[in-house]
Amino acid sequence: MSGFLSDLVQYRKLLLMIVVLGIGGTHLSGFQMSVINYTSPYIQKFLNETWLERYGSVLHQETLTLLWSVVVSLYCVGGMMGCLCSGYLTAKFGKKKCLLLNDVILIIATLHTGFSRTAKSFEMILVGRFLEGICAGIHLGTHVQYAGEISPKKLRGFINVTSSVFFALGKTVARILGLRDLLGTEDRWNVLLSFSGLVALIQLLFLPFFPESPPYLLLQKGDKAGCLKAMKQLWGEGNYHTEFEDLMKEKAITKGTKIMNVLEVLREPSVYPQLITMLLLLLSLQLCGLSAITFYTSEIFQTANLQESIIPYVSLGVSVSELISVIFCSSIIDRFGRRILLCGGYLLMALILVLLETSLLLSDQFLWMRYCSVVLIFLFIIAYGIGPAGAVSSVTNEIFTLSTRASAFVIGGIVIWLGLTFTGMIFPFAVKQKGSQSLKSQKNSKHASLRRNVTRLWR
Repeated sequence: MSGFLSDLVQYRKLLLMIVVLGIGGTHLSGFQMSVINYTSPYIQKFLNETWLERYGSVLHQETLTLLWSVVVSLYCVGGMMGCLCSGYLTAKFGKKKCLLLNDVILIIATLHTGFSRTAKSFEMILVGRFLEGICAGIHLGTHVQYAGEISPKKLRGFINVTSSVFFALGKTVARILGLRDLLGTEDRWNVLLSFSGLVALIQLLFLPFFPESPPYLLLQKGDKAGCLKAMKQLWGEGNYHTEFEDLMKEKAITKGTKIMNVLEVLREPSVYPQLITMLLLLLSLQLCGLSAITFYTSEIFQTANLQESIIPYVSLGVSVSELISVIFCSSIIDRFGRRILLCGGYLLMALILVLLETSLLLSDQFLWMRYCSVVLIFLFIIAYGIGPAGAVSSVTNEIFTLSTRASAFVIGGIVIWLGLTFTGMIFPFAVKQKGSQSLKSQKNSKHASLRRNVTRLWR
Protein backbone atom coordinates (compact mmCIF):
# COMPACT_ATOMS: atom_id res chain seq x y z
CA MET A 1 0.00 0.00 0.00
CA SER A 2 2.89 2.39 0.77
CA GLY A 3 4.27 1.82 -2.75
CA PHE A 4 0.86 2.57 -4.23
CA LEU A 5 0.58 5.83 -2.26
CA SER A 6 4.09 6.90 -3.28
CA ASP A 7 3.14 6.33 -6.93
CA LEU A 8 0.12 8.58 -6.48
CA VAL A 9 2.33 11.34 -5.06
CA GLN A 10 4.79 10.95 -7.94
CA TYR A 11 2.04 11.29 -10.55
CA ARG A 12 0.15 14.14 -8.88
CA LYS A 13 -0.14 16.13 -12.14
CA LEU A 14 -1.72 13.11 -13.76
CA LEU A 15 -4.16 12.82 -10.85
CA LEU A 16 -5.19 16.46 -11.31
CA MET A 17 -6.02 15.71 -14.93
CA ILE A 18 -7.95 12.59 -13.88
CA VAL A 19 -10.06 14.80 -11.59
CA VAL A 20 -10.76 17.31 -14.39
CA LEU A 21 -11.62 14.47 -16.76
CA GLY A 22 -13.79 12.72 -14.20
CA ILE A 23 -15.99 15.62 -13.14
CA GLY A 24 -16.85 16.36 -16.77
CA GLY A 25 -17.00 12.71 -17.78
CA THR A 26 -18.66 9.80 -16.03
CA HIS A 27 -19.46 12.05 -13.04
CA LEU A 28 -22.01 13.83 -15.24
CA SER A 29 -23.55 10.55 -16.41
CA GLY A 30 -23.93 9.33 -12.85
CA PHE A 31 -25.44 12.66 -11.79
CA GLN A 32 -27.93 12.84 -14.66
CA MET A 33 -29.07 9.23 -14.27
CA SER A 34 -29.57 9.60 -10.53
CA VAL A 35 -31.01 13.12 -10.33
CA ILE A 36 -34.13 12.01 -12.17
CA ASN A 37 -35.17 10.10 -9.03
CA TYR A 38 -35.44 13.27 -6.97
CA THR A 39 -37.17 15.39 -9.59
CA SER A 40 -39.62 12.62 -10.52
CA PRO A 41 -42.70 13.76 -8.50
CA TYR A 42 -42.14 17.42 -9.32
CA ILE A 43 -41.65 16.88 -13.05
CA GLN A 44 -44.74 14.67 -13.22
CA LYS A 45 -46.74 17.36 -11.41
CA PHE A 46 -45.31 19.96 -13.80
CA LEU A 47 -46.35 17.82 -16.78
CA ASN A 48 -49.87 17.56 -15.41
CA GLU A 49 -50.19 21.26 -14.59
CA THR A 50 -48.81 22.33 -17.97
CA TRP A 51 -51.18 19.98 -19.78
CA LEU A 52 -54.14 21.24 -17.73
CA GLU A 53 -53.27 24.88 -18.42
CA ARG A 54 -52.98 24.28 -22.16
CA TYR A 55 -55.78 21.82 -22.87
CA GLY A 56 -58.10 22.17 -19.89
CA SER A 57 -57.94 18.52 -18.83
CA VAL A 58 -55.82 16.43 -16.50
CA LEU A 59 -53.61 13.68 -17.91
CA HIS A 60 -54.77 10.13 -17.32
CA GLN A 61 -52.40 8.14 -15.11
CA GLU A 62 -51.38 5.83 -17.98
CA THR A 63 -50.63 8.82 -20.24
CA LEU A 64 -48.67 10.54 -17.48
CA THR A 65 -46.63 7.38 -16.88
CA LEU A 66 -45.94 7.10 -20.62
CA LEU A 67 -44.89 10.75 -20.87
CA TRP A 68 -42.65 10.36 -17.83
CA SER A 69 -41.09 7.27 -19.41
CA VAL A 70 -40.35 9.36 -22.51
CA VAL A 71 -38.60 11.98 -20.36
CA VAL A 72 -36.41 9.26 -18.86
CA SER A 73 -35.82 7.36 -22.10
CA LEU A 74 -35.03 10.36 -24.32
CA TYR A 75 -31.82 10.70 -22.33
CA CYS A 76 -30.94 7.14 -23.32
CA VAL A 77 -31.92 7.63 -26.98
CA GLY A 78 -29.68 10.69 -27.06
CA GLY A 79 -26.97 8.59 -25.44
CA MET A 80 -27.13 6.12 -28.32
CA MET A 81 -26.84 8.90 -30.89
CA GLY A 82 -23.94 10.49 -29.04
CA CYS A 83 -22.25 7.12 -28.79
CA LEU A 84 -22.57 6.60 -32.56
CA CYS A 85 -20.88 9.97 -33.15
CA SER A 86 -18.15 9.55 -30.53
CA GLY A 87 -15.92 7.18 -32.51
CA TYR A 88 -15.75 9.51 -35.52
CA LEU A 89 -15.32 12.65 -33.41
CA THR A 90 -12.51 11.29 -31.23
CA ALA A 91 -10.65 9.88 -34.25
CA LYS A 92 -10.90 13.14 -36.20
CA PHE A 93 -10.52 15.81 -33.52
CA GLY A 94 -8.92 13.97 -30.60
CA LYS A 95 -10.38 13.32 -27.20
CA LYS A 96 -9.53 16.69 -25.69
CA LYS A 97 -11.27 18.81 -28.34
CA CYS A 98 -14.17 16.38 -28.39
CA LEU A 99 -14.76 16.82 -24.65
CA LEU A 100 -14.49 20.62 -24.85
CA LEU A 101 -17.10 20.78 -27.63
CA ASN A 102 -19.25 18.40 -25.65
CA ASP A 103 -19.14 20.73 -22.63
CA VAL A 104 -20.51 23.61 -24.72
CA ILE A 105 -23.45 21.49 -25.95
CA LEU A 106 -24.15 20.29 -22.41
CA ILE A 107 -24.31 23.85 -21.08
CA ILE A 108 -26.90 24.64 -23.79
CA ALA A 109 -28.86 21.51 -22.80
CA THR A 110 -28.96 22.44 -19.12
CA LEU A 111 -30.20 25.93 -19.99
CA HIS A 112 -33.22 24.24 -21.60
CA THR A 113 -34.02 22.18 -18.51
CA GLY A 114 -33.23 25.06 -16.17
CA PHE A 115 -35.64 27.52 -17.81
CA SER A 116 -38.38 24.99 -18.62
CA ARG A 117 -40.33 25.82 -15.45
CA THR A 118 -40.20 29.57 -16.10
CA ALA A 119 -41.30 29.07 -19.71
CA LYS A 120 -43.99 26.54 -18.65
CA SER A 121 -42.77 24.19 -21.38
CA PHE A 122 -42.27 20.49 -20.74
CA GLU A 123 -40.96 20.29 -24.33
CA MET A 124 -37.86 22.13 -23.13
CA ILE A 125 -37.28 19.31 -20.64
CA LEU A 126 -37.55 16.79 -23.48
CA VAL A 127 -35.08 18.74 -25.64
CA GLY A 128 -32.71 19.26 -22.71
CA ARG A 129 -32.74 15.62 -21.66
CA PHE A 130 -32.17 14.52 -25.27
CA LEU A 131 -29.17 16.85 -25.67
CA GLU A 132 -27.83 15.76 -22.28
CA GLY A 133 -28.08 12.17 -23.49
CA ILE A 134 -26.09 12.99 -26.63
CA CYS A 135 -23.40 14.58 -24.47
CA ALA A 136 -23.41 11.57 -22.14
CA GLY A 137 -22.97 9.20 -25.08
CA ILE A 138 -19.93 11.18 -26.20
CA HIS A 139 -18.19 11.82 -22.89
CA LEU A 140 -18.84 8.39 -21.37
CA GLY A 141 -16.66 6.47 -23.83
CA THR A 142 -14.27 9.35 -24.45
CA HIS A 143 -13.48 9.76 -20.76
CA VAL A 144 -12.77 6.05 -20.28
CA GLN A 145 -10.46 5.91 -23.32
CA TYR A 146 -8.72 9.18 -22.46
CA ALA A 147 -8.02 8.11 -18.88
CA GLY A 148 -6.66 4.74 -19.99
CA GLU A 149 -4.35 6.27 -22.59
CA ILE A 150 -2.73 8.85 -20.29
CA SER A 151 -1.98 6.33 -17.52
CA PRO A 152 1.39 4.61 -16.90
CA LYS A 153 1.36 0.81 -16.75
CA LYS A 154 1.76 0.50 -12.99
CA LEU A 155 -1.29 2.71 -12.37
CA ARG A 156 -3.40 1.62 -15.35
CA GLY A 157 -5.80 -0.56 -13.38
CA PHE A 158 -6.33 2.13 -10.75
CA ILE A 159 -6.86 4.91 -13.30
CA ASN A 160 -9.22 2.81 -15.43
CA VAL A 161 -11.38 2.29 -12.34
CA THR A 162 -11.55 6.05 -11.69
CA SER A 163 -14.23 6.27 -14.39
CA SER A 164 -16.43 4.11 -12.15
CA VAL A 165 -15.39 6.13 -9.08
CA PHE A 166 -16.57 9.37 -10.68
CA PHE A 167 -19.76 7.71 -11.92
CA ALA A 168 -20.54 6.70 -8.33
CA LEU A 169 -19.53 10.18 -7.13
CA GLY A 170 -21.98 11.74 -9.59
CA LYS A 171 -24.82 9.63 -8.23
CA THR A 172 -23.85 10.57 -4.67
CA VAL A 173 -23.74 14.30 -5.46
CA ALA A 174 -27.16 14.05 -7.13
CA ARG A 175 -28.64 12.44 -4.05
CA ILE A 176 -27.08 14.98 -1.70
CA LEU A 177 -28.34 17.94 -3.72
CA GLY A 178 -31.67 16.16 -4.18
CA LEU A 179 -32.46 16.22 -0.47
CA ARG A 180 -35.42 18.42 0.47
CA ASP A 181 -33.12 20.58 2.59
CA LEU A 182 -31.17 21.59 -0.53
CA LEU A 183 -32.51 21.51 -4.12
CA GLY A 184 -34.96 18.61 -3.93
CA THR A 185 -38.05 20.80 -3.60
CA GLU A 186 -40.91 21.81 -5.87
CA ASP A 187 -39.49 25.33 -6.22
CA ARG A 188 -35.92 24.30 -7.11
CA TRP A 189 -36.15 21.03 -9.09
CA ASN A 190 -35.26 22.83 -12.35
CA VAL A 191 -32.09 24.21 -10.72
CA LEU A 192 -31.19 20.68 -9.64
CA LEU A 193 -31.67 19.39 -13.20
CA SER A 194 -29.41 22.10 -14.63
CA PHE A 195 -26.59 21.70 -12.07
CA SER A 196 -24.56 19.54 -14.48
CA GLY A 197 -24.06 22.62 -16.66
CA LEU A 198 -21.93 24.17 -13.91
CA VAL A 199 -19.78 21.02 -13.77
CA ALA A 200 -19.36 21.10 -17.57
CA LEU A 201 -18.25 24.73 -17.29
CA ILE A 202 -15.53 23.73 -14.79
CA GLN A 203 -14.12 21.17 -17.23
CA LEU A 204 -14.39 23.66 -20.10
CA LEU A 205 -12.23 26.13 -18.15
CA PHE A 206 -9.53 23.74 -16.87
CA LEU A 207 -9.12 20.97 -19.47
CA PRO A 208 -7.31 23.26 -21.99
CA PHE A 209 -4.34 23.38 -19.57
CA PHE A 210 -3.74 19.62 -19.96
CA PRO A 211 -2.30 17.76 -22.98
CA GLU A 212 -3.91 15.47 -25.50
CA SER A 213 -3.51 11.71 -25.11
CA PRO A 214 0.13 10.64 -25.84
CA PRO A 215 -0.94 7.57 -27.90
CA TYR A 216 -3.20 9.78 -30.03
CA LEU A 217 -0.37 12.26 -30.65
CA LEU A 218 2.14 9.57 -31.64
CA LEU A 219 0.06 6.91 -33.39
CA GLN A 220 -2.53 9.06 -35.14
CA LYS A 221 -0.80 12.43 -35.58
CA GLY A 222 2.78 11.15 -35.82
CA ASP A 223 3.87 13.87 -33.38
CA LYS A 224 6.77 12.24 -31.52
CA ALA A 225 7.87 15.47 -29.84
CA GLY A 226 4.31 16.23 -28.74
CA CYS A 227 3.94 12.73 -27.32
CA LEU A 228 7.13 13.06 -25.26
CA LYS A 229 6.08 16.52 -24.07
CA ALA A 230 2.67 15.21 -22.98
CA MET A 231 4.26 12.31 -21.09
CA LYS A 232 6.67 14.67 -19.34
CA GLN A 233 3.88 17.09 -18.44
CA LEU A 234 1.68 14.33 -16.99
CA TRP A 235 4.24 11.96 -15.49
CA GLY A 236 6.98 14.39 -14.43
CA GLU A 237 10.70 13.75 -14.82
CA GLY A 238 10.46 10.06 -13.96
CA ASN A 239 11.19 7.07 -16.14
CA TYR A 240 8.57 6.91 -18.89
CA HIS A 241 10.85 5.55 -21.60
CA THR A 242 9.44 2.03 -21.28
CA GLU A 243 5.92 3.25 -22.09
CA PHE A 244 7.27 5.33 -24.98
CA GLU A 245 9.12 2.33 -26.40
CA ASP A 246 5.92 0.27 -26.16
CA LEU A 247 4.10 2.95 -28.12
CA MET A 248 6.84 2.95 -30.76
CA LYS A 249 6.53 -0.84 -31.06
CA GLU A 250 2.75 -0.52 -31.45
CA LYS A 251 3.30 2.14 -34.09
CA ALA A 252 5.65 -0.17 -36.00
CA ILE A 253 3.16 -3.04 -35.81
CA THR A 254 0.21 -0.90 -36.88
CA LYS A 255 2.14 1.06 -39.50
CA GLY A 256 -0.11 1.57 -42.48
CA THR A 257 -3.16 0.54 -40.44
CA LYS A 258 -5.77 3.25 -40.21
CA ILE A 259 -8.31 3.75 -37.45
CA MET A 260 -11.07 1.23 -38.13
CA ASN A 261 -14.71 2.28 -38.20
CA VAL A 262 -17.54 0.26 -36.66
CA LEU A 263 -18.31 -1.78 -39.78
CA GLU A 264 -14.64 -2.61 -40.31
CA VAL A 265 -14.32 -3.76 -36.70
CA LEU A 266 -17.41 -5.96 -37.08
CA ARG A 267 -15.92 -7.52 -40.22
CA GLU A 268 -12.50 -8.16 -38.68
CA PRO A 269 -12.32 -11.76 -37.34
CA SER A 270 -9.21 -11.09 -35.25
CA VAL A 271 -11.20 -8.67 -33.07
CA TYR A 272 -14.09 -11.08 -32.40
CA PRO A 273 -12.68 -12.55 -29.14
CA GLN A 274 -12.29 -9.07 -27.65
CA LEU A 275 -15.74 -8.00 -28.87
CA ILE A 276 -17.39 -11.10 -27.41
CA THR A 277 -15.63 -10.55 -24.09
CA MET A 278 -16.69 -6.91 -23.96
CA LEU A 279 -20.31 -7.62 -24.93
CA LEU A 280 -20.65 -10.41 -22.37
CA LEU A 281 -19.36 -8.12 -19.63
CA LEU A 282 -21.63 -5.24 -20.64
CA LEU A 283 -24.71 -7.43 -21.09
CA SER A 284 -24.16 -8.92 -17.66
CA LEU A 285 -24.23 -5.39 -16.22
CA GLN A 286 -27.43 -4.58 -18.12
CA LEU A 287 -29.21 -7.74 -17.01
CA CYS A 288 -28.16 -7.70 -13.36
CA GLY A 289 -30.79 -5.17 -12.25
CA LEU A 290 -28.35 -2.32 -11.58
CA SER A 291 -29.95 0.04 -14.13
CA ALA A 292 -33.37 -0.35 -12.53
CA ILE A 293 -31.95 0.41 -9.09
CA THR A 294 -30.11 3.46 -10.49
CA PHE A 295 -33.13 4.96 -12.24
CA TYR A 296 -35.87 4.05 -9.78
CA THR A 297 -34.34 3.69 -6.32
CA SER A 298 -37.16 5.69 -4.74
CA GLU A 299 -39.87 3.59 -6.38
CA ILE A 300 -38.19 0.36 -5.25
CA PHE A 301 -38.12 1.57 -1.65
CA GLN A 302 -41.76 2.64 -1.94
CA THR A 303 -42.61 -0.85 -3.16
CA ALA A 304 -40.80 -2.15 -0.08
CA ASN A 305 -43.23 0.00 1.99
CA LEU A 306 -40.60 2.32 3.50
CA GLN A 307 -41.72 5.63 4.95
CA GLU A 308 -41.65 8.42 2.36
CA SER A 309 -39.67 10.77 4.61
CA ILE A 310 -36.64 8.48 5.01
CA ILE A 311 -36.38 7.23 1.40
CA PRO A 312 -34.07 10.09 0.21
CA TYR A 313 -31.63 9.41 3.05
CA VAL A 314 -31.64 5.66 2.45
CA SER A 315 -31.00 6.31 -1.26
CA LEU A 316 -28.10 8.59 -0.31
CA GLY A 317 -26.70 5.79 1.84
CA VAL A 318 -26.85 3.46 -1.17
CA SER A 319 -24.81 5.92 -3.27
CA VAL A 320 -22.23 6.47 -0.54
CA SER A 321 -21.84 2.70 -0.17
CA GLU A 322 -21.24 2.35 -3.90
CA LEU A 323 -18.71 5.19 -3.90
CA ILE A 324 -16.72 3.73 -1.00
CA SER A 325 -16.75 0.21 -2.47
CA VAL A 326 -15.60 1.42 -5.92
CA ILE A 327 -12.77 3.41 -4.33
CA PHE A 328 -11.79 0.25 -2.47
CA CYS A 329 -11.90 -1.66 -5.77
CA SER A 330 -9.53 0.86 -7.38
CA SER A 331 -6.94 0.20 -4.66
CA ILE A 332 -7.01 -3.62 -4.97
CA ILE A 333 -7.61 -4.27 -8.67
CA ASP A 334 -3.92 -4.36 -9.63
CA ARG A 335 -3.19 -6.69 -6.71
CA PHE A 336 -5.98 -9.26 -7.17
CA GLY A 337 -6.56 -8.96 -10.91
CA ARG A 338 -9.71 -8.49 -12.95
CA ARG A 339 -10.91 -12.11 -13.12
CA ILE A 340 -11.27 -12.60 -9.34
CA LEU A 341 -13.17 -9.34 -8.90
CA LEU A 342 -15.51 -10.11 -11.82
CA CYS A 343 -16.35 -13.71 -10.91
CA GLY A 344 -16.64 -13.08 -7.18
CA GLY A 345 -18.71 -9.93 -7.65
CA TYR A 346 -21.21 -11.50 -10.04
CA LEU A 347 -21.70 -14.58 -7.86
CA LEU A 348 -22.48 -12.41 -4.85
CA MET A 349 -24.81 -10.18 -6.87
CA ALA A 350 -26.76 -13.17 -8.22
CA LEU A 351 -27.28 -14.58 -4.73
CA ILE A 352 -28.35 -11.20 -3.34
CA LEU A 353 -30.86 -10.63 -6.17
CA VAL A 354 -32.60 -13.93 -5.43
CA LEU A 355 -32.92 -12.94 -1.78
CA LEU A 356 -34.05 -9.40 -2.71
CA GLU A 357 -36.87 -10.62 -4.96
CA THR A 358 -38.02 -12.98 -2.21
CA SER A 359 -38.03 -10.19 0.39
CA LEU A 360 -39.99 -7.82 -1.89
CA LEU A 361 -42.63 -10.47 -2.55
CA LEU A 362 -43.03 -11.13 1.17
CA SER A 363 -42.91 -7.49 2.30
CA ASP A 364 -46.72 -7.25 2.40
CA GLN A 365 -47.05 -10.31 4.62
CA PHE A 366 -44.12 -9.73 6.98
CA LEU A 367 -43.32 -6.16 7.99
CA TRP A 368 -39.73 -6.97 8.91
CA MET A 369 -39.07 -8.07 5.32
CA ARG A 370 -39.00 -4.44 4.16
CA TYR A 371 -35.85 -3.89 6.24
CA CYS A 372 -34.31 -7.01 4.73
CA SER A 373 -34.95 -5.50 1.28
CA VAL A 374 -33.08 -2.33 2.24
CA VAL A 375 -30.12 -4.27 3.62
CA LEU A 376 -29.99 -6.47 0.51
CA ILE A 377 -29.95 -3.45 -1.80
CA PHE A 378 -26.98 -2.09 0.15
CA LEU A 379 -25.19 -5.45 -0.11
CA PHE A 380 -25.96 -5.67 -3.84
CA ILE A 381 -24.46 -2.23 -4.48
CA ILE A 382 -21.37 -3.03 -2.38
CA ALA A 383 -20.82 -6.32 -4.26
CA TYR A 384 -21.18 -4.46 -7.55
CA GLY A 385 -18.80 -1.69 -6.48
CA ILE A 386 -16.02 -3.98 -5.29
CA GLY A 387 -16.33 -6.34 -8.26
CA PRO A 388 -17.74 -5.51 -11.71
CA ALA A 389 -17.93 -1.71 -11.31
CA GLY A 390 -14.21 -1.18 -11.79
CA ALA A 391 -13.15 -4.45 -13.41
CA VAL A 392 -15.48 -4.16 -16.43
CA SER A 393 -14.26 -0.69 -17.44
CA SER A 394 -10.65 -1.75 -16.93
CA VAL A 395 -10.94 -4.91 -19.04
CA THR A 396 -12.84 -3.26 -21.91
CA ASN A 397 -10.26 -0.48 -22.10
CA GLU A 398 -7.23 -2.78 -22.06
CA ILE A 399 -8.16 -5.53 -24.55
CA PHE A 400 -8.33 -3.30 -27.66
CA THR A 401 -5.59 -1.57 -29.64
CA LEU A 402 -5.78 2.10 -30.56
CA SER A 403 -6.93 1.29 -34.11
CA THR A 404 -10.04 -0.57 -32.87
CA ARG A 405 -10.70 0.95 -29.44
CA ALA A 406 -12.89 3.90 -30.46
CA SER A 407 -15.20 1.79 -32.66
CA ALA A 408 -15.32 -0.99 -30.07
CA PHE A 409 -16.48 1.53 -27.48
CA VAL A 410 -19.19 2.68 -29.90
CA ILE A 411 -20.46 -0.91 -30.17
CA GLY A 412 -20.31 -1.38 -26.41
CA GLY A 413 -21.96 1.98 -25.82
CA ILE A 414 -24.90 1.09 -28.06
CA VAL A 415 -25.45 -2.07 -26.00
CA ILE A 416 -25.40 -0.01 -22.78
CA TRP A 417 -27.78 2.67 -24.05
CA LEU A 418 -30.21 0.14 -25.55
CA GLY A 419 -30.43 -1.54 -22.17
CA LEU A 420 -30.96 1.79 -20.40
CA THR A 421 -33.66 2.79 -22.90
CA PHE A 422 -35.50 -0.47 -22.34
CA THR A 423 -35.25 -0.04 -18.57
CA GLY A 424 -36.42 3.57 -18.72
CA MET A 425 -39.50 2.69 -20.79
CA ILE A 426 -40.57 -0.57 -19.16
CA PHE A 427 -39.69 -0.24 -15.48
CA PRO A 428 -42.21 2.54 -14.56
CA PHE A 429 -45.07 0.36 -15.78
CA ALA A 430 -43.66 -2.62 -13.87
CA VAL A 431 -43.56 -0.51 -10.71
CA LYS A 432 -47.15 0.65 -11.25
CA GLN A 433 -48.25 -2.95 -11.79
CA LYS A 434 -46.44 -4.05 -8.63
CA GLY A 435 -48.04 -1.19 -6.72
CA SER A 436 -51.54 -2.07 -7.96
CA GLN A 437 -51.00 -5.72 -7.07
CA SER A 438 -49.80 -4.67 -3.61
CA LEU A 439 -52.86 -2.46 -3.15
CA LYS A 440 -55.13 -5.26 -4.34
CA SER A 441 -53.56 -7.73 -1.91
CA GLN A 442 -54.00 -5.21 0.93
CA LYS A 443 -57.69 -4.80 0.03
CA ASN A 444 -58.17 -8.56 -0.14
CA SER A 445 -56.49 -8.89 3.24
CA LYS A 446 -58.81 -6.27 4.74
CA HIS A 447 -61.88 -7.94 3.22
CA ALA A 448 -60.80 -11.31 4.58
CA SER A 449 -60.27 -9.80 8.01
CA LEU A 450 -63.71 -8.16 7.87
CA ARG A 451 -65.36 -11.46 6.91
CA ARG A 452 -63.65 -13.22 9.82
CA ASN A 453 -64.85 -10.54 12.26
CA VAL A 454 -68.42 -10.71 10.95
CA THR A 455 -68.38 -14.52 11.24
CA ARG A 456 -67.18 -14.30 14.84
CA LEU A 457 -69.90 -11.79 15.73
CA TRP A 458 -72.55 -13.95 14.07
CA ARG A 459 -71.43 -16.95 16.07
